[in-house]
Amino acid sequence: MTVRTARRCAALAGALAAAVLGLAPQASAAPGAPQPPAATAANLAAAHDAAAAPGTLATLSRFFSREGRISVAGARPEVRGAALAVHYLSPDFVAGRAGAPVARVEFLASKAVAADGQLASLWTAPVAGRWQVVNIATGDDEFRYAAQGAKALPGGTVFREPQIDAWYVTKGTRVVPLDADAVRAVGARGVSVAAYGARVRTAYGDKLPGSAYARAGKAGGYAAPEPAGSSSLPLAASATGVAAALAGAGAFVLRRRRATAA
Repeated sequence: MTVRTARRCAALAGALAAAVLGLAPQASAAPGAPQPPAATAANLAAAHDAAAAPGTLATLSRFFSREGRISVAGARPEVRGAALAVHYLSPDFVAGRAGAPVARVEFLASKAVAADGQLASLWTAPVAGRWQVVNIATGDDEFRYAAQGAKALPGGTVFREPQIDAWYVTKGTRVVPLDADAVRAVGARGVSVAAYGARVRTAYGDKLPGSAYARAGKAGGYAAPEPAGSSSLPLAASATGVAAALAGAGAFVLRRRRATAA
């Protein structure tokens, strides 16, 4: 067993717990808050353009230089490749709604690379009628797992169960794990979609929007991981985050994803 390199994720304090669940109710979004986008060719192109905009690159330079590994001027970030649709576990599937897919698109992502090789994922969403970068996360998890899933189940949908930071690929009647967290959840061989649905309904079904747990103000029932450190980085976007719950803040808080066995 080896230890996966700890990942850091830039996200917004206070609203992150609800957003990373993928279970925040869209109907309660503040005006102008991000909504799950459609992964059309036009949207993917618009997301890429937002990620590669001069203002975004300037923010990326500060992001990559935040720990002194490289200077702001020396970061010279580039956005490489096409934007990618990132799927998260669907609240409709958790609720057991007939015909609901296992996962839904939560945001589009673009890969950024600094001159010294640092990687970051730029999350983009439509906000107030235009595409904006709403979060920057270190590493390239979204892209690595997309490639891994394409090999495991060609043509399948790669998705994240954010409550346990687990990545899977699903196709037809199967859900197959892509990382150690997912293996712990469903076993190395994976499970049927029906079995996976039963598992997530047991785990999260009483914590959906509208539940007593949610009404108690517990962000759907799950707390965000404790931050390992923080770094204020101004962001040009007027709203931030995945789904509606991240609207309204204006600076990043650096968070470290926990190390897990791989």
